[in-house]
Amino acid sequence: MNAPDRFELFLLNEALDEKKITEKPFAGMSNTSDFIILKEDHTIGNLLAEHFKQHPHVMMAGYKVAHPNVPEVLIRLQTDGTVTPREVFVDVCKQLVASLGQLAQNFTREYELRRMATAGEQDNNSGGGANGRP
Repeated sequence: MNAPDRFELFLLNEALDEKKITEKPFAGMSNTSDFIILKEDHTIGNLLAEHFKQHPHVMMAGYKVAHPNVPEVLIRLQTDGTVTPREVFVDVCKQLVASLGQLAQNFTREYELRRMATAGEQDNNSGGGANGRP
């Protein structure tokens, strides 16, 4: 078939020296850059675009995926000029990493608490007799 190997859709090709993210200033609008993210899809595009829109210095943010068989996302980001699009990109990515790290900690803590509670219930139920005595 003509379809590429599945791994080619998410692994960067070291032989081609592919970069995950490239920035290209957009000449059509001031304080605007296009960021091309390789080997990604709508998931990261939508996540980043929505968080860019919440940044106080962002005038416009959007993304597009050219074709489902081309694993790259183009994000266009325009700022008010007080900061560069690259600074906003880095800032939002750092915020997202911190938020996802906090989510992971909360999830792990809740999982462990539920696991301990379930283990405690099993210990209480394995007491033996009808009134819980051995």
